[in-house]
Amino acid sequence: MSRRRWLRSGLGVLAATQVVLGLWVLLLPELFWKWPWVSHLPPYNEHLLRDFGGASAALAVVLCSAVAAMERRLVVTALVAYLVSSVAHLLFHAQHLESLSAASGAGFMALLGTAVLLPAALLWLAADGTAFRADSPGGTERAPRAGGPGQGSGT
Repeated sequence: MSRRRWLRSGLGVLAATQVVLGLWVLLLPELFWKWPWVSHLPPYNEHLLRDFGGASAALAVVLCSAVAAMERRLVVTALVAYLVSSVAHLLFHAQHLESLSAASGAGFMALLGTAVLLPAALLWLAADGTAFRADSPGGTERAPRAGGPGQGSGT
């Protein structure tokens, strides 16, 4: 699989995650709150949960745009935005594991660690620009030649 396809697939996974999370928290904050990894940090605050859901949905919009456009600046911006959020989330929860069992805490940290490692790996794939070059094996298919459809005949 090409770098471009790996990158687009990974962005799609991140986008889908944020769509599901964002809509869940935005539309059903009480149900999200009842999740064991969330409810161990009281108090319940509907306003903050709905704001979090809205922010997650907004990040999903940026990620979906990056998947559709596959433009380097947009992809890098989307991944850095995701990393800012996921690193902050990991650091907060790493300091508040005391009310979870060892197994639950380990599972939670593994999940949050994956939410940092996946976008970091995708950022590495995007960093050199190869996945965005039309004439490279890791990029898209070859660009049309001058004089091809939409290019003019040159005469």
